[in-house]
Amino acid sequence: QVQLVESGGGLVQAGGSLRLSCAASGRTFSSLAMGWFRQAPGKEREFVAGISRSGGSTDYADSVKGRFTISRDNAKNTVYLQMNSLKPEDTAVYYCAAGIRFLLVGVRSTEYDYWGQGTQVTVSS
Repeated sequence: QVQLVESGGGLVQAGGSLRLSCAASGRTFSSLAMGWFRQAPGKEREFVAGISRSGGSTDYADSVKGRFTISRDNAKNTVYLQMNSLKPEDTAVYYCAAGIRFLLVGVRSTEYDYWGQGTQVTVSS
């Protein structure tokens, strides 16, 4: 069983930055492909960014390309999401996810096996 704990959410003004962290335990971290998803009120959960087991491959939703960066530190069992130039439409609960069934980057929530509890990000205008 894999446990994921997110941190780093909060309230920020438009144009500001936040860095989310997700600490994993329960399985060798380098065996996990990782992803970030988000869900705004009244909307479906959507893919934000993903990173392969080695960190060599990444993918992003079009809405965050050029503003968000996903990275991982396999020595610290942690994946990060650096969010810059934040917009009010980025407001959502952000979830960390781990997948054991694929090698590269997953963009569908159904590909992931484990989820964190979520962390709220609120961007004020």
